[in-house]
Amino acid sequence: MGKTSKILIVEDEAAIRRVLVKILEEESSDYVVDAAENGEEALQKITSEDYDLVISDIKMPKMDGEELLVEAKKVKAETVFVMISGHGDLETAVNTMRLGAFDYISKPPDLNRLLTTVRNALDSGKLVVENTILKKKVNKKYEMIGNSDPINQIKDIIEKVAPTEARVLITGPNGTGKELVAHQIHLQSSRSQNMLVEVNCAAIPSELIESELFGHVKGAFTSAVKDRPGKFEQANHGTIFLDEIGDMSLSAQAKVLRALQENVITRVGADKDLKVDVRVIAATNKDLRKEIEEGRFREDLYHRLAVILIKVPALNDRRDDIPLLTNHFLDQIAKEQGTAPKVFSKEVMELLQQYDWTGNIRELRNVIERLIILGGKEVSKQDVEMFANK
Repeated sequence: MGKTSKILIVEDEAAIRRVLVKILEEESSDYVVDAAENGEEALQKITSEDYDLVISDIKMPKMDGEELLVEAKKVKAETVFVMISGHGDLETAVNTMRLGAFDYISKPPDLNRLLTTVRNALDSGKLVVENTILKKKVNKKYEMIGNSDPINQIKDIIEKVAPTEARVLITGPNGTGKELVAHQIHLQSSRSQNMLVEVNCAAIPSELIESELFGHVKGAFTSAVKDRPGKFEQANHGTIFLDEIGDMSLSAQAKVLRALQENVITRVGADKDLKVDVRVIAATNKDLRKEIEEGRFREDLYHRLAVILIKVPALNDRRDDIPLLTNHFLDQIAKEQGTAPKVFSKEVMELLQQYDWTGNIRELRNVIERLIILGGKEVSKQDVEMFANK
């Protein structure tokens, strides 16, 4: 037996309402069908119960189907609606899809069309739920752990800048979690339904970076055996995160500058421009001002990227967060390894707070993993002194 699906029929004509309930109940034992005779009654039901699908007539007394759709979406945005429209309601039915309805069915409803639409609508609802669960997992993965003043300041900046289209430059030493800041900006933005595409500029050879970013056409160079879109195209309507941008070649910098100025890119070997709508977030562990002075970074690109500057502190500058980070890594690593989390005493936490963390959060995580694997059941001060390699 499959998972039951709760369906609400909203129809003011009793005969049609009964027929629809009967058809759906006979179609599948997995359908639990409820009914309401007007929009007001339906809204009360939707507010107090969770329905996988609402099938609603458009013309009804008290509250029509269009009003019900708008009000229900305010209460439960994920509710899936299919509208039933008479011949004269066709324009309204099309408008309800703009307002968030999944589909509409004309009166009198064709049986096969009705059942196919119901199945498709329920499938779309399951997909929305799955995506919501997945998004929560992603949000958890990129959660910023810490309550120190420097971290709280960054969280405040993210909250203000994320809903805007402003470009952001994230600076800070290696291992401080600059990528977490980029992900949080994307997740809290209006682009979060679309992709965040990450590019590690330091990991791509300078001769390949332009092809990686902007794509290429077949025959552009020896190994270009077919057309290939670049990262900017993949990130269209989303966000591109240019990590370690200080390592990008000057020729690639010029092309990125053009993409930011004109919102167009050109694939390597092509003569046609492509329009792109991409928000750019960049990060570097280098002092870009110094790189500009020494002729390795374009000043005009720096000013394009650094509309908002976020400096991520070294772990040594946020020692208050070490106990929180340690407990977070203890739980995370225990889940990954399928083991029970180990106990770190207050003495051990205080010792960890005293160390010089030159490798920042990345180094702390490695040390915690080492202590989990090699330390005793309750990690001792001696374990830390032996395995932290300080």
